[in-house]
Amino acid sequence: MKKVLAFLLSLYVSVPILLFLFPWILGHAIFAHWFRAPFGVNLSRPHDVLNHTCNFYLNTEPGVSVGVWHTLPSSQWDAALGNTNPDWFRGTLGDGRPVIIFLHGNGGTRAAEHRVGLVKKLSGAGFHVFSLDYRGFADSSGDPSEAGLTNDALYLYDWVKQHSKGNLVCFWGQSLGTGVATNAAVRLQQQGSAVDAVILQAPYTRIGEIVAMHTLSKLYIFLPGFKSLIWTLMESIDIEFANDKNLQTLTSPLLLLHAKDDTIVPYYMGKELYEIAIQTHKRINREAEVELMSYSADLGYNHKDIYLDPNLATDVTWVKTKSSPTQRKA
Repeated sequence: MKKVLAFLLSLYVSVPILLFLFPWILGHAIFAHWFRAPFGVNLSRPHDVLNHTCNFYLNTEPGVSVGVWHTLPSSQWDAALGNTNPDWFRGTLGDGRPVIIFLHGNGGTRAAEHRVGLVKKLSGAGFHVFSLDYRGFADSSGDPSEAGLTNDALYLYDWVKQHSKGNLVCFWGQSLGTGVATNAAVRLQQQGSAVDAVILQAPYTRIGEIVAMHTLSKLYIFLPGFKSLIWTLMESIDIEFANDKNLQTLTSPLLLLHAKDDTIVPYYMGKELYEIAIQTHKRINREAEVELMSYSADLGYNHKDIYLDPNLATDVTWVKTKSSPTQRKA
């Protein structure tokens, strides 16, 4: 029995020591890019799981190739039957329909069920949707980093703008992707080319807060200095994903979607970000361009199933008009 207790104690103590010695472990846990579910899906054949879609790759930096799916709006469905030519798909951007660049959360690929479900809703609502697997994820090369993921999103944005004809272009970030979305949006704003709108699904304040709330972290949180260690490690691997800081300056129209039963990113974080964004937009008399859509806990949408909302396709048309949808509060 003493040997068992000694082993468990050694194991317990070893975790923070390993993190301190090898902080990249924390980065791998945050991105979870090594988890490539659903397994067995050929990402070069998107039509196996998602109709009206083509696959292509972009070289966002030397040595970095990222996989992208382009799903057409409902107005192009009939014309797309049997067509998988990326050049033809690229030409459809001339139709003037709005575009959503979907930036997914950690782990898995663009073929994950909840991601495909969301894309189907957005496509049916009349959007071109570009689903990006960041560097190091799925069939994309390279290694993930906050700067790298942000650059991938910006490269895809520039590519879309180059091939479209004045289409409305928006970022839709989910979970981890909300940090990518606000990073990219702030960068564009600083360059004088603001994104048309930003949608944040299950957004956190800062990713470090989510790390500190993780079940494994809670085993150590009572230890003196453990939370400080988390922030020190985050700084050492250059991961911040600070939505709270970004929304202090971001002035693009903003829609936040958050379920009250979210067990990964608590609802209060979405509320906090909403309040920050309202204050930012008040300074320019555009607070009406910020909305928080709250989903009652009894709907069971939790962290990633907001796509099941039957009214989602209607509500996101706010992006097209930049007018407010009706807020549904529990």
